[in-house]
Amino acid sequence: MVKFLRNILPVLIFFAYTASAQAFCGFYVARADGSLYNEASKVVFVRDGQESVITMSSDYTGPAKEFAMIVPTPKVLKRDQVRTVKPETITHLDNYSAPRLVEYFDEDPCNPEPLMQPMMMPEVTCATVGCPAQKPIYQRADALGVKIKAQYAVGDYDILILAAKQSDGLETFLKSEGYNIPEGASEVLQRYIKARMKFFVARVNLKRFSAGKTRDLPPLQISFRSTNFMLPIQLGKLNAKGPQDLLIMTLTRRGRVETVNYDMQSLPTDLNVPTFVKKKFPSFYRAVFDRTVGQWGGIVMEYAWDMAWCDPCAADPLTRKELQELGVFWLKKNDENPGQEVFVTRLHARYSKDNFERDLKFRVTNDKSNFQGRYIMNHPFKGNIQCEEGRQYVQAIRRRLREEAVELAKITGWAPRKIEQQIRATVPKSYW
Repeated sequence: MVKFLRNILPVLIFFAYTASAQAFCGFYVARADGSLYNEASKVVFVRDGQESVITMSSDYTGPAKEFAMIVPTPKVLKRDQVRTVKPETITHLDNYSAPRLVEYFDEDPCNPEPLMQPMMMPEVTCATVGCPAQKPIYQRADALGVKIKAQYAVGDYDILILAAKQSDGLETFLKSEGYNIPEGASEVLQRYIKARMKFFVARVNLKRFSAGKTRDLPPLQISFRSTNFMLPIQLGKLNAKGPQDLLIMTLTRRGRVETVNYDMQSLPTDLNVPTFVKKKFPSFYRAVFDRTVGQWGGIVMEYAWDMAWCDPCAADPLTRKELQELGVFWLKKNDENPGQEVFVTRLHARYSKDNFERDLKFRVTNDKSNFQGRYIMNHPFKGNIQCEEGRQYVQAIRRRLREEAVELAKITGWAPRKIEQQIRATVPKSYW
C-alpha cells in the first residue's frame, strides 16, 4: 500500500488546523466502502492578463487505492497544459509568505551594547501530496452522456478531461465505477455543467508511481486562458466534515490580489506579544485567525509583498527557476533580481457547507503596498540591575508586560488571568 504523508506544516504557519477537513478546488471521490477527506490544501495561482496557471497541493486521509479528484475547468486542457511541480517549491513559497514571529533581546540598561539582530523562528520542512483519479470506461461514459474529451499521462498521473450533459449522468457514471459520491454532488455538478465547464480528473498510475524514486506525489499544475479570474470551491465543500481552510498564494505582475465577491480582512499585525508565545506560536496563530474570521469564516490577507526582498524574511525569496516552475512566464532573461516583477499575495479562506455559496472571484490591483503577519517578542534583560537607568527600565518593562497581556487577550480571546500566569512563569520576578 502506498504510504502518503500528511503535511508537517512550518512552525511559522497554521499547522494546528489538521483536525478539520480543508478546502480544495474540487472534490475527492472515494472507492466504495472507503472514506476520503482533503486537508491542508494549498493553491498557487499565477495570473497575468487572461493567462492563468494553477498549482494544486492537498493532503488527504483515507485509502490510497484508486480514487478520483475532480476539478472544474473552463476548457479542455491539452497535454502540454498539465504538468507536475516539485512539492518543495510550494513549501518554499508557503514558508516565504507565512506569518512570522521575530524576537529581540533588551540590552543591559546599565551597560548599553548594540542590540542583537532579530532572529526568526526555526522552520520545519514538509512533504505535500497530490491527487489521484479513477480511469473511466468510454462505452459507459457515452451511454450516460459523458464524453472523454482528452486522455493522457503526466508523470505519475493518468489524466482525463470529461464533459457532461447532465450531472446525474456524470454522477451515475462515477457510481457505476464503484465510487461513493458526496451527498449534494449532483446539484453542484449541474451548476458547472450549465456554465459549460469541463471536469479535470486525475488518478495515480500505481505502476509508474511505485517505480519512481520518491514516494511523495507531486502537486498538479494546469494552465489555460480565461477572462474569469476565479477559483471553484463548491465541489471541495462536499467532502467537508467541518469548517474548511484554503491557503491561496497568488503571483502577479502588477500588485495585490483582492476578492471581488466576498469581503476581505487583514490579519492583525505588527503587535508586541509576551515571550511565552514562542512556544505556543501555532495555537497563538490559530486563535488570532479564528478571532479574525469569526464564527462564520471569511477571507484574510496574511501577506502582500514583491518577491525581490522581505523584512524580515521567513525564508529566502524564490529563485528564478522556482518562479518559472510555478508558471511565472513574464520574467526578463537578464534581470538580476527577477522577484521584483512578481508580487505575492497570500490569502487564507475559511468557509463551510452552509456559506460561501459562490465560487471565489478575484481581481489584480495596482496596489503594491507591503503587508505581512508579523509578531514581535522583546525579551527583558535578565542580569543584575543597580543603576538609576535600570530602575526606570524595570518600571517601563512592567508597563510593557501589562500592555502586551491586554493586547494578547484582545487578539486571541485568551483568558487574561492565564496570560498573566504564563508571563510570570517566563520573565524574572523583578518585573512582576
